[in-house]
Amino acid sequence: MPSRRTVLAAGAGATAALAFGTDALAAGLDDKKLRSLISRMTLEEKVGQLFVMRVYGHSATAPDQADIDANLKEIGVRSAAELIARYRVGGIIYFSWAHNTRDPHQIADLSNGIQQASLAQPRGLPVLISTDQEHGIVCRVGEPATLFPGAMAIGAGGSPKDARTLGRIAGHELRALGIRQNYSPVADVNVNPANPVIGVRSFGADPHAVAGLVAAEVAGYQHGRQVAATAKHFPGHGDTAVDSHYGFPVITHTREQWDKLDAPPFRAAIAAGIDSIMTAHLMVPALDDSGDPATLSRPILHGILREELGYEGVIVTDSLGMEGVRTKYGDDRVPVLALKAGVDQLLNPPNLDVAWNAVLNAVRGGELTEARLDESILRVLRLKAKLGLFQKPYVSQAGVTRTVGAPAHLAAADRVAERTTTLLVNKGGLLPLSPRKLLVCGADPASPSGTTGPPTGVLAAAFTELGFTATALSTGTAPAAATVAKAVAAAQDADAVVVGTYNLNAAQKTLVEQLLATGKPVVAIAIRNPYDVAQLPGVPAYVAAYSWTDVELRAAARVIAGVVAPRGKLPVPVQKADDPAQVLYPIGHGLSYPA
Repeated sequence: MPSRRTVLAAGAGATAALAFGTDALAAGLDDKKLRSLISRMTLEEKVGQLFVMRVYGHSATAPDQADIDANLKEIGVRSAAELIARYRVGGIIYFSWAHNTRDPHQIADLSNGIQQASLAQPRGLPVLISTDQEHGIVCRVGEPATLFPGAMAIGAGGSPKDARTLGRIAGHELRALGIRQNYSPVADVNVNPANPVIGVRSFGADPHAVAGLVAAEVAGYQHGRQVAATAKHFPGHGDTAVDSHYGFPVITHTREQWDKLDAPPFRAAIAAGIDSIMTAHLMVPALDDSGDPATLSRPILHGILREELGYEGVIVTDSLGMEGVRTKYGDDRVPVLALKAGVDQLLNPPNLDVAWNAVLNAVRGGELTEARLDESILRVLRLKAKLGLFQKPYVSQAGVTRTVGAPAHLAAADRVAERTTTLLVNKGGLLPLSPRKLLVCGADPASPSGTTGPPTGVLAAAFTELGFTATALSTGTAPAAATVAKAVAAAQDADAVVVGTYNLNAAQKTLVEQLLATGKPVVAIAIRNPYDVAQLPGVPAYVAAYSWTDVELRAAARVIAGVVAPRGKLPVPVQKADDPAQVLYPIGHGLSYPA
């Protein structure tokens, strides 16, 4: 990795290649200057600026051999630096599974290396680095960064102030890492309990409540031009039982239903000055009956988003590797059609060479005009200029140390989490529990980034810190009969049982019912969707934590122990398990403890 002095020197030289001069840079890059820059770009450079691409490795120039192999196989390059040199991509997206986010100081080095590689190219354009840091169950940057509760938990707290706090602190930390575009907040209104892809990633089922929290979080993220927030997934992914990663959802809302249910959060985001909006790979026949996904729909993206809603910012696709956008057209047609529909950024195509050359050839063949590309490039460069990337593309290690996971940030996240935990059931005043011998068991789903261990272990440790004697026993998301028997035997030696449920299935239901049969007090925690409670009417105490991340589990333990009183209110209705037409717990339901 080059030294800090080398990086800064290279960056300064490349920035000077813009030929605007220091005074012009300090004064800001207006459209006239940006158009002048665009006019000097080659067609190949213009095409590259439209793409946001994944790349494997912790370093821009010296990734591990396994990551080199993955890059060669999927992209045809060895590293991020080679990716930039070959395709001149305008953006790079970080993933934990691509080994981009090992630790904060490494992330900052990677960001600086990416900027150095791009600024060293002709015209020296900075890269817009992005990630999905929604908090809750979708996080790409883990501890020691500050992790907040996810959207549905924030919805349960119902506080726009807390949503702004999340955005402000998370944006401050992302900026310190060199990540300047965050694909958050989720603006989808989750009205379908069977939704397999949104669920707790949504603030809730009330469009007006969701709209208020979306706007507040946007204001937090974009305060001081820290990070470009991204409202997703337009025109709304909340009412579907199909995951667009693996299929092609169809939303059957009428135009009137869309206006009342799906549109308000996006309208609020636009009114709040949202910098970017992400498309959805789904069909809404009431908005466009062509059979095309919204990502490729000019009536939806240009007609509704641009013209009707008046949105002038950047439109970015959801990942072009998802099945929802690939079912009707080949990978060579998708990026061209997306641009024709009005998209500005093409995110993570499965084969960059195919996609890049498809756009290049579409311009050379006359299907796309170079002027059309220029429109999108201007929006992207405006955003980079707004974020100060032309003036200050690099980040410092001192800034990382000072900012990421700062004690005040961590304390704020804990306070927010305490206001989200929702007490759904408390028969006979079982809660709060006084310190006693606990068995902590239940589902242990794969940990999202930022979770230090399986939920049972995190919960047991949290209870131990509160004075309990807590034993952790992982039973998994689909416990076999032998596992259930082991948990039942362990419960005999405990004073009470805390069990985590995760999108309750038959095996988990059997586990909880057999624990109840022991006669021991049972406290259940829904560690994902709160709908689990409808299937277990016999549980005397049920808490909704909305996620299995550390910050939410620690808060749930404090609520169960009575260190803090439960304050969360359901942001979605919970229907009866045997009669979905009947609401068991309405929006706004949430118990507390006597004063």
